[in-house]
Amino acid sequence: MGELFRSEEMTLAQLFLQSEAAYCCVSELGEIGMVQFRDLNPDVNVFQRKFVNEVRRCEEMDRKLRFVEKEIKKANIQIVDTGENPEVPSPRDMIDMEATFEKLENELKEINTNQEALKKNFLELTELKHILRRTQQFFDEMEDPSLLEESSILLDPNEPHRVAPLRLGFVAGVIGRERIPTFERMLWRVCRGNVFLRQAEIEDPLEDPTLGSQVHKSVFIIFFQGDQLKNRVKKICEGFRATLYPCPETPQERKEMLAGVNARIDDLQMVLNQTEDHRQRVLQAAAKTVRVWFIKVRKMKAIYHTLNLCNIDVTQKCLIAEVWCPVSDMDSIQFALRRGTEKSGSTVPSILNRMQTNQTPPTYNKTSKFTSGFQSIVDAYGIGSYREMNPAPYTIITFPFLFAVMFGDLGHGVLMTSAALYLVLRETRLIAQKSDNEMFNMVFAGRYIILLMGIFSMYTGLIYNDCFSKSLNIFGSGWSVRPMFDSKRGGNWTFDTLKGSAALQLDPAVDGVFSGPYPIGIDPIWNIAINKLSFLNSFKMKMSVILGVSHMLFGVTLSLFNHLYFQKPLNIYLGFIPEILFMACLFGYLVILVFYKWVSYNVHISKDAPSLLIAFINMFLFNYSDTTNKPLYRGQMAIQIILIVIALACVPCMLIVKTLVLRRQHMWKKHLGTQNFGGIRVGNGPTEDEAGIIQHDQLAQQCDEEPEFNFGDVAVHQAIHTIEYCLGCISNTASYLRLWALSLAHARKSIKRTNKRCGYFSLKQHHLF
Repeated sequence: MGELFRSEEMTLAQLFLQSEAAYCCVSELGEIGMVQFRDLNPDVNVFQRKFVNEVRRCEEMDRKLRFVEKEIKKANIQIVDTGENPEVPSPRDMIDMEATFEKLENELKEINTNQEALKKNFLELTELKHILRRTQQFFDEMEDPSLLEESSILLDPNEPHRVAPLRLGFVAGVIGRERIPTFERMLWRVCRGNVFLRQAEIEDPLEDPTLGSQVHKSVFIIFFQGDQLKNRVKKICEGFRATLYPCPETPQERKEMLAGVNARIDDLQMVLNQTEDHRQRVLQAAAKTVRVWFIKVRKMKAIYHTLNLCNIDVTQKCLIAEVWCPVSDMDSIQFALRRGTEKSGSTVPSILNRMQTNQTPPTYNKTSKFTSGFQSIVDAYGIGSYREMNPAPYTIITFPFLFAVMFGDLGHGVLMTSAALYLVLRETRLIAQKSDNEMFNMVFAGRYIILLMGIFSMYTGLIYNDCFSKSLNIFGSGWSVRPMFDSKRGGNWTFDTLKGSAALQLDPAVDGVFSGPYPIGIDPIWNIAINKLSFLNSFKMKMSVILGVSHMLFGVTLSLFNHLYFQKPLNIYLGFIPEILFMACLFGYLVILVFYKWVSYNVHISKDAPSLLIAFINMFLFNYSDTTNKPLYRGQMAIQIILIVIALACVPCMLIVKTLVLRRQHMWKKHLGTQNFGGIRVGNGPTEDEAGIIQHDQLAQQCDEEPEFNFGDVAVHQAIHTIEYCLGCISNTASYLRLWALSLAHARKSIKRTNKRCGYFSLKQHHLF
């Protein structure tokens, strides 16, 4: 039970692993996940370590697997993930795995290269097919008889000299559809209008073999005269990345070429289909095992990376490692080492030797699927020191409850609880699915947090009597309008009185009006009261202050258990006691005043109740001559002055006294230190075993040496801590008013919706609420 409230007790252990068994032993230790290896070669370059070649081979295999995974996703094939945790392959299997991945990568690259070449050839033939068809249409239009008759009418038959028709050259090709306007303008400007361009769009989009996307293109044919214009036209086409194709001049040649192109396209389409089928079969077979391969390769890489942290003895037959591990799991670690040794076939057992050290171990908190979410919230603010009290168990209750104070709604709480309960009950199936949705994974990881928040929201919703912005009248209201006397009309309230008045007020001092408090939560009649917001304002603000101060006092109290555990009486007398007194004398006293006012003033004298806010301000200003705010009890001035003096006295105690005492202790240790004369132990110096421990720590990790005492640094650190604590008491108390503010905002929206449907009442506040 102690491990739940405090971090695990850790120990430094030394491992002696035989070279042939080291791989399997580290594998077994990695499976249980209970050890943290230390780097015993901090000064050795990464590329100079013993197993760097194996790490590189694993990285190369990982790269090939990422390539295969990319191809699988590109082909829209679902990767099979059964949740299997395969065993780590032996070092001998690395060669077979490398050969398998090499063969798979080469096969996929060859298929991709051939497929890209085939698609490129297919694209060229398809473009040529469209060019031949469109070119024939262009020539057919130009050879239209009606056009020829019109041209012959324009010629003079009596003209003696006939000029032979000009022979025009032409080029044909395809170009991106979006470049046609710019292409046409460039041709007109460069060739000065001496070319004739005809273009037509290709209806079906074509696949770009390089990018794998669909592109829209157009067929064009350009007529010109002379080689000079021909060169200009070709250069412009090259600049606009237009593809030119040879086009025969006679219709018969174009027809024969088109028939040959169609035959080649059919043959090429068949080859492409077969290539794609083969590629799909290869990728589908790889998709079944690629996840398992990833796990195996990454486990091997992690093992070799860990082995690089170890030292190798002079005989090259043994690896020496140092690990941090929980004391409670030593038996499990021994069993894992024994299992790894047996698996490797070694006859020499591995040795686990606990070491004594003065170094601070790492902090390790064991978690379950229920506590992991709350532990993550605590760790987000900072990981505690070794063996400190772990706040996570208390956060399991406080975090959802404080959320529910802000979000107190029975209906919304039921919805939140139902959604979280669904995730909890189906967690096994949802874990197996392994969704890639980041938002869903974040919600699923906090399913137990959401479940508790929903349950607490249901509880606070009952207290606030709020369910989807409506009150639940389960037990009947404690208010009655029948005994109310109407002084203006000389009788009891009637229905005409209720209908004709915009706002009426119930006085709890009248006998029979108030029969008693509502059994649980807030009376439902407040839901139709015009001053509901004023009542909830006072109620929730005081409740937030009470919860906030109680929470902070509890947090400071936890530090006492840390000081007792680490045997630091100085932190108790000059740290914990002044801190708890400072907070209790100021804000704890405010909480007591809240309860005292609730108990001392009833409905008959509630009008004369003083303001707690003004009384608290006057307490700091030592202003006791305010006649508008009477004291709450006798001797209030003396008690408040004493509390202020005590709180102010705690500040120099934390700020100055503790620093001076620390300096005195350092000077005392310095003058009464240990000296070793001729091997004789003098004073309180370390024994031979302790000296060996110190020597090991100095050689193993020099950075963990205790820093030299510096009075200036200690004074600044203590000043920062004191100022932070004193100001934090004020700012954190104000921060807890967020509970009131957010809850009030929720209630305000409820009132706006309710007031549209209901009439208005005014209820006097009194001590029962």
